Amino acid sequence: TGLTTSQRVVTVQKGPLYRVRGSHVTLWCKVSGHQGPAEQNFQWSIYLPSAPEREVQIISTVDPSFPYAIYTQRVRSRGIFVERLQGDAVLLHITELQDRDAGQYECHTPNTDERYFGSYSAKTNLTVIPDTLSASMAPQALSRVEGDAMELTCEVSKSTAQHTHLSVGWYLLQGAGEHRAKEILTLSKDFILKPGPSYEQRFLEGDVQLNKVGNTTYKLIIRGVKPSDQGQLYCEAAEWIEDPDKTWKDISCNQTERTQLSVLSQGRDLSVDIAAAEPSLSEGDTLQLSCVVEAPKSSNFKVIWLLNDKEVARVDPHGVLIWEEEYEERAKLGQLRAFKPSNTVYVLSISEVGLKDKGTYQCSVSEMKTPGDLHSIQTVVSSGIQVDVTPVESRVRLSVSTSTPRVTAGDPLVLHCEVQGATGPVSLRWWHLPPQHPGHGVLVATMEQDGTLSLGSAYQHGRARGSLRLQKESSGTFTLVVPSTLDEGDGGQYRCEATHWARGRNWTGKGEAAVTVSSMGLGLHATLRSRIATVSYGQSFELFCRVDASYALEEVPLSVRWLFQPSPPTGPSHELVQVFPNGTVLWGTAQPHFQGKAQLAKTDTTFRLHIHSALPANEGTYQCEVEVWRRNILPLGQPAASTSSNAVGIKVVLPESKLQVATTDSSVEIASGNAAIECRIVFAQNYSQFAVSWYLLPPLADATPLQIVRANYSGILEYGSEFSSPAQKSRFLSHRVSSNIFQLQILSANPGDRGRYYCVVEEWLWLVDGWYKLGEGTSGRTTLKFKLSDRELQVDKSNHSISAREGEEATLPCRLQGALLPGSHLSATWFQVTSSGRDSALLALQHDGTVEYPEERLAARLYLRRPSAGDFSLTLSSVERGDAGAYYCQLQEWQQQGEGKDWAVQALACSGYTQLTTIPPESTVLSRICSSPPLLNFILYLPLVLILLLALALFCWYCKFRK
Repeated sequence: TGLTTSQRVVTVQKGPLYRVRGSHVTLWCKVSGHQGPAEQNFQWSIYLPSAPEREVQIISTVDPSFPYAIYTQRVRSRGIFVERLQGDAVLLHITELQDRDAGQYECHTPNTDERYFGSYSAKTNLTVIPDTLSASMAPQALSRVEGDAMELTCEVSKSTAQHTHLSVGWYLLQGAGEHRAKEILTLSKDFILKPGPSYEQRFLEGDVQLNKVGNTTYKLIIRGVKPSDQGQLYCEAAEWIEDPDKTWKDISCNQTERTQLSVLSQGRDLSVDIAAAEPSLSEGDTLQLSCVVEAPKSSNFKVIWLLNDKEVARVDPHGVLIWEEEYEERAKLGQLRAFKPSNTVYVLSISEVGLKDKGTYQCSVSEMKTPGDLHSIQTVVSSGIQVDVTPVESRVRLSVSTSTPRVTAGDPLVLHCEVQGATGPVSLRWWHLPPQHPGHGVLVATMEQDGTLSLGSAYQHGRARGSLRLQKESSGTFTLVVPSTLDEGDGGQYRCEATHWARGRNWTGKGEAAVTVSSMGLGLHATLRSRIATVSYGQSFELFCRVDASYALEEVPLSVRWLFQPSPPTGPSHELVQVFPNGTVLWGTAQPHFQGKAQLAKTDTTFRLHIHSALPANEGTYQCEVEVWRRNILPLGQPAASTSSNAVGIKVVLPESKLQVATTDSSVEIASGNAAIECRIVFAQNYSQFAVSWYLLPPLADATPLQIVRANYSGILEYGSEFSSPAQKSRFLSHRVSSNIFQLQILSANPGDRGRYYCVVEEWLWLVDGWYKLGEGTSGRTTLKFKLSDRELQVDKSNHSISAREGEEATLPCRLQGALLPGSHLSATWFQVTSSGRDSALLALQHDGTVEYPEERLAARLYLRRPSAGDFSLTLSSVERGDAGAYYCQLQEWQQQGEGKDWAVQALACSGYTQLTTIPPESTVLSRICSSPPLLNFILYLPLVLILLLALALFCWYCKFRK
């Protein structure tokens, strides 16, 4: 119970760290407090400054597929690798640091614990800085007699922005096969002089000194040189920086060229020494050997140059030079030279060295008594000096990089292929390895040795990607520029293949750089807004269409299309106008009135539509569509991506209506003849026009208003459905009496026209492009009444119910009871009850004997037989199913008001209701029985009733028989 679980902790080298471009960099990471296996796995990732939230995977100790494409090639070639120090600690190695390696590094350890507890990753920052360290010393060959003094000067400088220290040291390299240099004296980063082990005593005695002269000059002084000082001397400078963990790290190192020092011993009769300014060469370099002769007195010497114990050339005491046969041709070409710059120094120079020139060189010196002697007094052969010649191809290095690792479609690609160490012509090929087919290379461009340029078939048409350029920037750098990328397919790896031609041989090197191309639709979004959503008539308004994307839009060609949907909608949205990237404006034809009222503008990535003096026609929904094109391509062709904004509604408020209509209720009473209903406008603004609609509210309490007629602002009449027959149109007329009074005239009004009348007045105003309704007002109710005498007609008020088979005829009763006044005439009108509240007139018999049919469709089927003077029964022939319903008649008594005067209604009365039921024509007795449940039940139970009656009769007979 006393045990506790340790907490996992991942620790990484503390940052920020500053390291020099091109250097070998290591970062350590370790984990503690973990459970599971002792050997833990590690995964390294980077967060680049250009996308600090996006993880880019570099390398993993467990998953070979972990690296992203940008690092795959470097991991495969061990340009980046992980060294395991122990089970829970590793070192990340970057063998040649690049600018793109700057960023925040994360070390992550996959979980092996039973539960998550602690930290599983740690981060550190790495900054890549340029290498500004410089160390230089002029190469030379020095000859000193033992005991002489010698001075060498080294120039060291740096211009690093960070605080760094320098260390400067001198080193001695001896022997052809000796690769470990001896340290002579070093000025450390802490400004302390430290001699090498072989020079410690001489340093303490003051014979070896290192002095700093000025800001950049460092001088080595050796007083009393010794034979042990003989060899190649060079200066080495290192730049140091203090890391956050307080340790000092050397971030750059630079060596100078070498100086050959020969030390002549005192007390010898003849000594010979050989030296080379640079014993390690590449094909094509120049080799210079010096043979230094020391003798107690001036003598005559014969000097022979040897390569691998074979004679190359000789110089006799007279100075005559003789080449071996195999070297004569090269000597004639000036590639070989042998000369004597002084009495004691002989020089052999070979330019454009080849592989056959490598080996051990010696010089043999013979002392002659006189120049013509054939025999020498003594001959001394120098020690051998090994000269190495490296094949030119091993010196050539190829590196591929890009200054555009992440671009958006339409941006240019810039790729660099640097060929270092080439001594002959170079031919170049660029290949594209698309991400969707990484194994299939597409030829981009070729440059031959003579500079001839040719493009791959997919890149020959400049309309797609622009005019590709492949040019030689400097002696060894070739730059490929693709002016405009198409889409994501232009991403992936780009491979450079360089072939170097030299000395009849060729060498081909390859390198790749990764490029990511993002779609122009990535993050593309348009937002439409307006400062105001409701505008008054004549007021201006603006719409702003702002475009955003995950890339910079400032230099991307953009076009905008403004769309408009009128209110209410009339179909698909109308295109108002389109503005192209070159400024061309194309107006749509569906809404021509916009062209003279709209102003277009663009600021950065915001498009503006300004509408002057808004009209009702401008009311509706607006939207913008934005299209983007790839850069650096003309003509533009098709857009690369597009987006639509949200919709914004604009409401245009018309001028306020001042219309006032008289709302006082009134009544009109007539005895007969025509009736006039008045509608009066109390107030309205000038220049208005009016539309008047007349309505009737039938006497029923819950009746629905019936539209009689509407006169629009142009005076055109439109009748309601209940008043659309010719007879009704001829009786109900609307006209304008004065500027503010409208009148509904009802000709030959009858009691059936009773009810409450009112008008609805609409105010219309002409606004530039059309008529617009500003408002409306409803008048008060005017009740139409009829003035009748107290006398009543006596009409049969009883209700009836009749049935008629379809196709047959039916007679509806209507009879006068009682006598008429002398000289009176009767009129009769038949009505069918409707649901609207105003019963439909079918037939009207006027007091003068004429017959009218308000419902013309029924005229052929309606008859007044009148078998007697007071019988006004209606016969309906060819009964139809739709004829079913309730009917009644209205009788009116008319008398002439005097000789030659009008007739007037004296009395009226309505009959009772007659309910007409129609029967289908196929009805039979059986169908009637089946349709009558009581009759059907009687038939079904009849046998049972008969049996019961028979049983009762037998029982009675039996009782009587017993008695």
